[in-house]
Amino acid sequence: MKFIYGKNDWSNMDRAEENCYLLTNGMGGFSSLTMVGSNARNDQALLMGVMKAPNVRYHMVTNVREVLNVGEHSYPLFTVRQKEEEKSEKGYRFLNSFTFEHLPVWVFQAEGVEVVKTIAMVQGQNTVGVKYEIISHTDKPVSLDVTPLFQFVPKGSVLSEEQKFYLTESSVESSGIVLYYRTTGEVIPEEAEYVNDLYYSQDERDGREANGLAFRNHTIHMTERENELLYSMNCMACCNASVDAIIREAIRYRRTLEERSVLSDEVARQLVCSANQFVSYRSSTGGKTILAGFPFFEDWGRDTMIAMMGCTIATKQFEDAKSILRTFMKYCRNGLMPNLFPEGGKEPMYNTVDAALLFVEAVYEYVQASGDREFLQEAFPVCEQIIRSYAEGTDFHIAMDADGLISAGGGLEQVTWMDVRFQDILPTPRHGKPVEINAYWYNALMIMDGFCVELGKARALPYRAMAKKARESFQELFWNEEANCLKDVLSGTKADTQIRCNQIWAVSMPFSMLTRKQAEAVVSTVFEKLYTPYGLRSLAPDDPSFHPFYGGTQFDRDMAYHQGTVWAFPLGAYYLAYLRVAQDKKKAAQIVRRQLEPMRACLAEGCIGQIPEIYDGSNPTISKGCFAQAWSVGELLRVYKELESME
Repeated sequence: MKFIYGKNDWSNMDRAEENCYLLTNGMGGFSSLTMVGSNARNDQALLMGVMKAPNVRYHMVTNVREVLNVGEHSYPLFTVRQKEEEKSEKGYRFLNSFTFEHLPVWVFQAEGVEVVKTIAMVQGQNTVGVKYEIISHTDKPVSLDVTPLFQFVPKGSVLSEEQKFYLTESSVESSGIVLYYRTTGEVIPEEAEYVNDLYYSQDERDGREANGLAFRNHTIHMTERENELLYSMNCMACCNASVDAIIREAIRYRRTLEERSVLSDEVARQLVCSANQFVSYRSSTGGKTILAGFPFFEDWGRDTMIAMMGCTIATKQFEDAKSILRTFMKYCRNGLMPNLFPEGGKEPMYNTVDAALLFVEAVYEYVQASGDREFLQEAFPVCEQIIRSYAEGTDFHIAMDADGLISAGGGLEQVTWMDVRFQDILPTPRHGKPVEINAYWYNALMIMDGFCVELGKARALPYRAMAKKARESFQELFWNEEANCLKDVLSGTKADTQIRCNQIWAVSMPFSMLTRKQAEAVVSTVFEKLYTPYGLRSLAPDDPSFHPFYGGTQFDRDMAYHQGTVWAFPLGAYYLAYLRVAQDKKKAAQIVRRQLEPMRACLAEGCIGQIPEIYDGSNPTISKGCFAQAWSVGELLRVYKELESME
């Protein structure tokens, strides 16, 4: 899918920094700048490298600043925003177009000279290449001066002027880290300078540190028609490949992903490539994982289990899916799956009630899609351990009650996906029996019953009887007759009757506890109260606790995070639920196709080709939070796959 932008898209500085690109290397490293080439965030960089995959990341090359020389005139092609607008460097005035299909491509033009710039990353390496093609339509002498800016600091940190940098003919070194480079231009050493004009407009919008510092000590002078600049943290030999070859391989890689998915819809094929950007190698486990979102998040158990069903299984990346499942199987403890793999030899964190139940669902989806019965044999004992632990009781107050339903959480514990905690404040306490957790529980019980039949095993636990009891209790206790939908939690507090998006999973799971009439009512209520074209509201707008906007300080953001903010990922469950309950499947598929049309606009805003984490609850117009979110992409991919299978 090709995204094309022109001068009207950067008519002013605000619009110029609205959108960005994202390239990843399958290790947690990435390259991301705005469509005019500026840094709108501290976490945007030409090269964000990885010391240990996927989370020990270092901000290496902040950017490169290009100046085009034509005869006696010079034209800055780079854009640097300042808080005082008149001090900003507006190189986008010379930018004719920005396109993104598989890679970002800029076309600048000044005084009869065009400069075409392309950036590409190498899969499995901390290597980024920049290609410049100079096309001259003048007899005047033409050259391009490129000045790299460096930081060499951990991701999210701020460079200190005490940090020293050293330049050699093939590397830049600082803090014991070596960055190798190769260029076809002439490297001209310059007096070392700390550049303090970095202003991160989108970080300031989100209440983060708005100012940054970088370092420069040389300029690269280019005069040829085609020029290359390549950086690698891996080794000098990694710089020997031509940037042209890196570009060709990057395009081939993405096209292979598209073809393997067997999806035909243009948006779906784009999402296949977007989904793969979250799949990463993890050094500590020697297997694959899924990063929850760029540029902020790491790999979390809950997010991984939800995202992998679309990002790996729906795309037929079965080896990646199996590797991810095996990674989590190794670390199953007391029936719980890790929610976070800390670095440095520390123990994983297990503060999630849903990851383990979703693991059972992920195994089911994987086996259904791949037909890999051998892996089912391998995973079955772990699934048994999960059900047994939940039934008998495990950590974080997770246990099956006498009514057959699962209760979880106590004190300051936040173990569902609505897990924000600000100091001792729980903006969305859901202690008790959350609706989606019990939907996952019933689904897991039914899956396990089916696994036992398929494997010819005696039932270690009476899964079907447990499921029957859970279903009876769920229908009796969770149905809210007055609101014609499901309660959000059984806790004995006012939170019970809040209308939230969590109930949609009670319809979308492969095995549902609801009658057809109840399922239809839930889908209708969710559409009426919570649906937007870019996601579902986390709380109904008529609720007194509803927050219409997300932004400001950390406290303000946390108070709004799950109190009405629109989340993209539950939209996938909504569409799957709608397709399930519809009487006329053909008409329903047509309606979903129509409702999905705004996704094209969504993919063109924010991080190009990606779906973000969240939007404002009142009117979702600008992407917020992580500009690229794994479960947002994965859940929408499942919808496109379902539509193609129906059609």
